[in-house]
Amino acid sequence: MSQSERLVLATRYRLVSEIGQGANGTVWRGHDELLDRSVAIKELRLPEDLSEDDRVVFYRRTLREARAPAQLRTHSIVEVYDVVIEQGRPWIVMEMIEAPSLEHLIERSGPLPPERVAHIGRALLDALNTAHKAGIVHRDLKPSNVLLDGDRVVLTDFGLAFSSGSASLTKTGHFMGSPAYVAPEVAAGEKATPRSDLWSLGATLYAALEGHPPFERDNVMATLSALANESTPAPQNAGALAPVITGLLEKNPTRRLSHARAVDRLERAMAGPRSGRRQATPRYRLMAVIALIGATVASCGIGATALIVGMMREGPGPSATATTSSPASGDAQAPPGIDTSTLVVRARNDSCKIFVSVPGNVITVLSDETLKQNEARQYDQPRINAVIYDASACDVWVNGEQKPAGGQGERKNYTINKE
Repeated sequence: MSQSERLVLATRYRLVSEIGQGANGTVWRGHDELLDRSVAIKELRLPEDLSEDDRVVFYRRTLREARAPAQLRTHSIVEVYDVVIEQGRPWIVMEMIEAPSLEHLIERSGPLPPERVAHIGRALLDALNTAHKAGIVHRDLKPSNVLLDGDRVVLTDFGLAFSSGSASLTKTGHFMGSPAYVAPEVAAGEKATPRSDLWSLGATLYAALEGHPPFERDNVMATLSALANESTPAPQNAGALAPVITGLLEKNPTRRLSHARAVDRLERAMAGPRSGRRQATPRYRLMAVIALIGATVASCGIGATALIVGMMREGPGPSATATTSSPASGDAQAPPGIDTSTLVVRARNDSCKIFVSVPGNVITVLSDETLKQNEARQYDQPRINAVIYDASACDVWVNGEQKPAGGQGERKNYTINKE
């Protein structure tokens, strides 16, 4: 065990194991022995060549990093518990979130379905709205700073954040932020604003849909050059989200979507076209769509209402139209419903992750979950889109026909239309 792993901070926070390292420090899994709970501890390391004045700036920035999210009590922003100065450097104690980042999910599974990206974007807009109302600009929104804990989307790492009431701590000539996700005006040396956070949100959602950010190149200088000189590429996989993405990635910040307009466009994409009659507000329009679908499904005798993207959560739950079959472990018999169902999925092991939705003007999410071994789902809807994230981990039947298994980590998409 290393010296750090034996360390106890402020007589209560014990370092347990290293989670990961970044450019400015290490994140540890920790345990709060006073409250008996798991915590995440960010150890910030000072470069050895810093002058005394630079160290003072570093400490001030650290305190600001902790204060920024500590002021923002919301489900979509990581909670900060404490700041400790130990061994001559600062440590930030935060809630422990056992969940992958959006960056990790993109690397592992490739581009995500628009339905899921819409859910992520809506949650991040709420997080940014809370921060911006408090006068705080994040300045480093990117996929690695977004954690996906089931249906909870959490914005983390306010290390570059600043509030409207604090002095700027960025030194002249120092580029702050991630080039592939930074707004053009900030890359050109202008002050970051809430609208530059909205650009970063657009680049993050673009990366989730396409598998890479819009201006990413082989090195920093090439990326910044493309950002300054090239037109924003149109997303190819955005579907109904295209107006949201292109609006957020408007290079001129005065023409970029505002927060309110971004919310409106996103909810329109999630809820389908507006009625030609009275225009409801986005929130009530979505509620009306949910009620309409519920009535339609009930009249057809299909069962309970499927989840709308804006209310999407892990697992089929009581409102999903999928049914569950859980044979004993090792049972190789085919699951029930194959001859009568449009789609049947059964897990070969615990890595069978699926995303199943019904396309149309209103996108209905049936399942977004990881099945346990031998657990099965069956769907009777005539139109279905399905994503199998690891084809080797799932058995799939479409219209009664079993599909060939894929390789480990291979992603397969199924579009089914019996109408």
